[in-house]
Amino acid sequence: MSLLGCMVNRYPSGRSSCEYSRRKVIKVANRYDFPDPILFLFLRRRWGPDVANLSLFANRRRYTAGMRFAKVLVGCSVVAAGLVMVGTKPAWAWGRDGHMMVNLLAQQNLPGDVPAFLRNGHARDVVEWMGPEPDRWRQRDAEPELVAVQSPDHFLDYEWAIYGATKCTDGASGCIDGYNFPKKRYDFIRALAAAQAQHPDLHLDERVGFQPWQVEEVWQRLKSDLREYRKEVAANEDTSGVEVAILFDAGWLGHYVGDGSQPLHNTIQYNGWTGPNPNGYTTEHHIHSQFESVYVSANIKAADVAPLVQAAPPVKIDDEWTQYWKYLHHSNGLVEKVYQLEKAGGFTDAGTPEAKAFTEERLAAGAIELRDLIYSAWVHSADPVEEFHGPQ
Repeated sequence: MSLLGCMVNRYPSGRSSCEYSRRKVIKVANRYDFPDPILFLFLRRRWGPDVANLSLFANRRRYTAGMRFAKVLVGCSVVAAGLVMVGTKPAWAWGRDGHMMVNLLAQQNLPGDVPAFLRNGHARDVVEWMGPEPDRWRQRDAEPELVAVQSPDHFLDYEWAIYGATKCTDGASGCIDGYNFPKKRYDFIRALAAAQAQHPDLHLDERVGFQPWQVEEVWQRLKSDLREYRKEVAANEDTSGVEVAILFDAGWLGHYVGDGSQPLHNTIQYNGWTGPNPNGYTTEHHIHSQFESVYVSANIKAADVAPLVQAAPPVKIDDEWTQYWKYLHHSNGLVEKVYQLEKAGGFTDAGTPEAKAFTEERLAAGAIELRDLIYSAWVHSADPVEEFHGPQ
């Protein structure tokens, strides 16, 4: 049985060949001296406590050439965090390269008071790899229920979403351009349902999107796990397990924050102009992938975007919900700019300098937002909370 087969099947029939694979992976890992906690937790669960004695796990902070081995191994296996790799699919949102860029630049620019395990080389590789992870959950023929439930988390049709908000006065707490959006996902769904009587063309299904609610919920998961990390550090306990969870949370969060910086993820005009079109923008269904995937992969590099991220100092966010809606509102305001650039040939082949600068700014905006949200989750994980003692 192959190494992959042994790792995926907990009780494979070919036990002798699996024993060979076990010895093989230990030998290769020792050769690379690879200190990886995710791999450690998985191998310990799969092959027993003898793995704990391997020299490759002796020092978790060392970062060596073993990452090359891990990228192959973790990329084709089931790991302790519960990540299941699926076959390749066409890219969504920023595409694979753009999402990895957003996550990478956010992680590389975290401030020094964030825990070291979030800033080292291992964290860099995990958080970067996680950038396109939710887009890997879109294999319709294999996981249709997963596709159905998580696809709306990637976008928000802002023009429809306002019907689930309440009118407010600009300057009031939580007011974004005259609207205050409910913070809880199901409150928003109920508000949309209540608005349908006056707006019968309003969609009540997944087509409106839940992007900001997904960001808020994943951000709260990250903050919760960082709080647990603080507890374990204070108790002088092993933090390797919660560190795995935190890296997953941070990388997972990055995908949706990156989606938010792409203007076409915040509008009904997401892939070809609909309705009145006096400016003659494209109505063909190609602008979305042309901009975020084809053009980015061919023309934008992390080194191009990095100076923009570095120029923005980290910011502690105290009201993440309102701040994130401001971020989305600004992105929505750039929708027509994307169509103008496309009409001028800005995203064709090498494009235009204006289109390149625009795209770099949008990717940098995503990285800055993600960095600040991770940093703020760390800071606010120290906020006092009422201890949870289970159902009362």
